[in-house]
Amino acid sequence: MNIPEISFQSGPAILELQEKKLQQLLPYLQQYSPFYRELFEKNGIVPATINGLDGLKSIPVTTKEDLQQRNLDFLCVPRNKIIEYSSTSGTLGSPVTIMLTENDLTRLAYNEYCSFVCAGGQPDDIYQLMLTLDRQFMAGMAYYSGIRKLGAGIIRLGPGVPSLQWETIERIKPTAIVAVPSFIVKLIQFALEHGIDINKTSVKKAICIGENIRNTDFSFNMLGKKIIQHWDIQLFSTYASTEMQTAFTECVAGKGGHLNPELLILEVLNEQDQPVGPGEAGEVTITTLGVEAMPLLRYKTGDMCMYVNDPCSCGRNSVRLTPVIGRKKQMIKFKGTTLYPPALFDLLTEMEEIADFVAEVYANDIGMDEVLLHLEAVNYSEETDRKIRAYLQARLRVSPHIRYVNKDEIRKMQFPESGRKAVKFIDRR
Repeated sequence: MNIPEISFQSGPAILELQEKKLQQLLPYLQQYSPFYRELFEKNGIVPATINGLDGLKSIPVTTKEDLQQRNLDFLCVPRNKIIEYSSTSGTLGSPVTIMLTENDLTRLAYNEYCSFVCAGGQPDDIYQLMLTLDRQFMAGMAYYSGIRKLGAGIIRLGPGVPSLQWETIERIKPTAIVAVPSFIVKLIQFALEHGIDINKTSVKKAICIGENIRNTDFSFNMLGKKIIQHWDIQLFSTYASTEMQTAFTECVAGKGGHLNPELLILEVLNEQDQPVGPGEAGEVTITTLGVEAMPLLRYKTGDMCMYVNDPCSCGRNSVRLTPVIGRKKQMIKFKGTTLYPPALFDLLTEMEEIADFVAEVYANDIGMDEVLLHLEAVNYSEETDRKIRAYLQARLRVSPHIRYVNKDEIRKMQFPESGRKAVKFIDRR
């Protein structure tokens, strides 16, 4: 197995590589991308004059709305070169299509290969994939392709059904799982209820997708703690999006998701689209490198993070991202309190009285945010209700609306027929 070397090179060497790739990207966009050709002409941008990463600041950012409203204008190749059609949800409701060529699929496999190697993956590992592998979901395909390139074994089991997951673990004996952390908690609950000794199974590590398992200081949050207090396995956090076709994955140090610098240029920007410093919150903004069909330039993901740029104890010198603080458009302003859904989720996960939840936000008659929590209680009683309300009041300083639902209702809310991931947050504003 060849360990990708680029992240281990010096900062200046990484910068030189990125600037070389940027100089290849800009004329490519000018020639083949209808959207960026128009952007350059409208703003008087001459790609040949931009030699370094500092020159990116002269180029306007691209938004999710741009990608949604002018989806096909981002395509740089003829349709007969497209091999894969993936999609991601858009901010205006309808999905955004992300198309990939054969070269893009090769790049995607390389990205996930780098990610699994970063998370200690070895060719003799066996990964059980507890996630969607259809419905135009890029991530499932990416994990599968990356593990193949690693040379490890793959069990494509899909999401849900704890009994089948445990039966397969017992029968095939995977060394690792790829799963949403809240589902890992459900696996643990099932094991405890059915007398399964999880620490005697073959699984030694979990690649955690879609949800935070750490706080921004890299300590485990409540979700992470709920897993490790019962299951002695290594947890690796990841962050990715369909648009960037790249992932940030933790190494064994667990101090942030590493950038693959040969695949992406990262900026973290404030409200004025200016770069923030290390340890400051800003919006993750990316420029894809090596993407053929739909490359993106200064694309604002909507995700709020902080970054760390000092060398990691694993030997990599690439920039690292903290867990996502929240999505910019999902920020809740509730009775004078500002919070992001992940912080609310952490509070709800912390309560032993709550088995599961969905948070809903809507605007009231005067346009202010209201929060409605759909809660599945472990054992509902008036005393349980009092404890939950008192806890939320103490931690949030405000009282959200609460509606108690049963297990079937919560499952219908979390897994709508058209969905690919569990829904924990519904924004009706």
